[in-house]
Amino acid sequence: MPQGQPGSLKRSLSRRRSLRSEVDTDDRGWTSLHVFSRKGDIKVVKKLLDEGTDVNAAAWGPKSKGVTPLHLAAEGGHIEVMDELLERGANIDARIKGACGWTPLHVAAKERRRKAVKFLIENGAFLPPDINDSRFNPLFITARDLNGPMRR
Repeated sequence: MPQGQPGSLKRSLSRRRSLRSEVDTDDRGWTSLHVFSRKGDIKVVKKLLDEGTDVNAAAWGPKSKGVTPLHLAAEGGHIEVMDELLERGANIDARIKGACGWTPLHVAAKERRRKAVKFLIENGAFLPPDINDSRFNPLFITARDLNGPMRR
């Protein structure tokens, strides 16, 4: 049966998400967990994780090379969702693919999500030993962007 066509195989495997060979994604490569992590919808996030959705699923759309649900929750500053994702095994130092290799901490810092930055650091997010390394230090990003108010 060609991929993308509805069929009995897909229906029979839908009850066993961990065994599904294909995962539903949107045009960005985001799963439902990506979408609801970005929205900060903790109820749906918990439901999807209870159903076996991969907490570390990396999106592979044209503009989403390797972004995880934790990156998106950090971008939105959704602490409760970030906490749930980490409790379920999310990689706190997952890197987006590409030249920068940003982690959720980089994303939170870029978006000036002060509480998210603090939460990630308190939970063990990696910080480079050289505080002046402007290429990979998420706190340098925050300091650079202090011209505007940080979001809480």
